[in-house]
Amino acid sequence: MSQFTVAACQLDSTDDKQDNVERALSFVDEAASKDADIIAFPEMFPYIGSKDAYPEVAEEIPGPTTDRLAARAEDYGMYIHAGSMFEPAPDGRVYNTTALINPDGEVAATYRKAHLFDIDVPGGVTYEESERVAPGDEAVVAETSLANFGLSICYDLRFPELYSTLVRKGAEVIFVPAAFTLFTGKDHWEPLLRARAIESQCYVVAPGQIGDKKDSAHTYGKTMVIDPWGNVTRQASDREELITAPIDLDYLQEVRRDLPSLQHKRDDVYF
Repeated sequence: MSQFTVAACQLDSTDDKQDNVERALSFVDEAASKDADIIAFPEMFPYIGSKDAYPEVAEEIPGPTTDRLAARAEDYGMYIHAGSMFEPAPDGRVYNTTALINPDGEVAATYRKAHLFDIDVPGGVTYEESERVAPGDEAVVAETSLANFGLSICYDLRFPELYSTLVRKGAEVIFVPAAFTLFTGKDHWEPLLRARAIESQCYVVAPGQIGDKKDSAHTYGKTMVIDPWGNVTRQASDREELITAPIDLDYLQEVRRDLPSLQHKRDDVYF
């Protein structure tokens, strides 16, 4: 399929997991009504709250939350990119994990966030993700009937090496579900997303959390979809919202043909 429609959902998730999941399901219904072929959710869409509760709200994948999403995916014949959620890790921590669900209601791919956000800004944000979250160790590209989807999560955005790897593995559309903080997002969110789109010559779909979070930092929002030339084609307002955007793989190939920078990479000199 050379053209399809993506829906990106901006959420204000809380520490009420049941309510968060119910709202997510309602956005799946809305995406289906707009003929979207895939809907994507933000990072930690089922739960944002006390870090001490991470093991309690974590679940296996497949599990209760992905099962409910899978039923909707099958009903509507659409893909669901389940942002990220907490999955139990062997060492007592959790993984921050994306699940991609296909139209048959199956978990077609998972990705565990590789780069963890540990930061301590004097007088500003302090956050130690690695205290509760274990890192993943694999770059994942899912081959689907729509396109090849590269998977990443939030802080991964600052590491272009991951995106180069995704492109080498065939990525055409890259997802960046996030809970970017207001402190960093106001200056870095859009420039980083546009840079990743331009250098990878991929569409970038970036669903974000918005709002002031209990026991966490205020999140920036600005959910957006960016084309392979680096243009922001759609952007959400400052509220919970679903946006839709066209993905045109013929245009992607045109960009790659006219500016063949991916063919000029010199991996032999980079490391």
